[in-house]
Amino acid sequence: MDAKIAPNPSLYLFEKFDIGVIHLDAQRHVVAMNDFARRVLPVDEKQPFDKLVTSFHPERSKPKVKFLLDEASGCPMTNAVPMTMIINIPEQVLLIKVSRLSNEQGSTTGFVLVFYDVTQVVGQEQPPAEEPVRNVRLSRIPLVANQKVSFVDTQDVLCLESQAHSTRVLTRDGYHFCNLSIGDLALRLDPAQFMRVHRRFIVNLQAVLELGRDGSKTHLALKGKKTPLVPVSRSEVGRLRAALGLG
Repeated sequence: MDAKIAPNPSLYLFEKFDIGVIHLDAQRHVVAMNDFARRVLPVDEKQPFDKLVTSFHPERSKPKVKFLLDEASGCPMTNAVPMTMIINIPEQVLLIKVSRLSNEQGSTTGFVLVFYDVTQVVGQEQPPAEEPVRNVRLSRIPLVANQKVSFVDTQDVLCLESQAHSTRVLTRDGYHFCNLSIGDLALRLDPAQFMRVHRRFIVNLQAVLELGRDGSKTHLALKGKKTPLVPVSRSEVGRLRAALGLG
């Protein structure tokens, strides 16, 4: 009798999702896309065909898309796995992969950009409202490591630290990498749970252990072993004290 193969939840995670496919030429201009990409992307507004792919992305996303393509353009042996990135657009979070196309001689002839709309995976349901919610609130944060994407529940996050266009996410297990910017995350995290206390830091209020001062500077100590002190901007001290029940 054949042994039963246990289902792999990760394998079926994206089975229900449609795939957006965009074909770029070697100069990174949009050549074609499938029907799902046409439905998801603002094609009528941006008219992307025959244009440089980065030209119709938001300014904050352009460096990420360029980085993906630059990495995919590198040595095929070092980039055998398609490059992966998360990009935040209003009301959606997209998981994007880019792979290089080549001819018989191995010369680059173009690129294939594939994306999944993972908004349902990382988001939480919003209560009915008279005004539509512009940014979907996150209940899980997408992390990228070794060309794999995983998700961490927001309740397990201690703090987030800005790293230019990406973010370091601190959990009790240590640091992880998220390539959404801290500004994107600030817009999508629950303000009752998370607060941006500094231009570089967002903290989980439930993870705050102590509020302290060093001269004129205020900082936070977080729960967990060997967690770093988080600086608090002077302009945010009053709001933070109120959120912690000290005001």
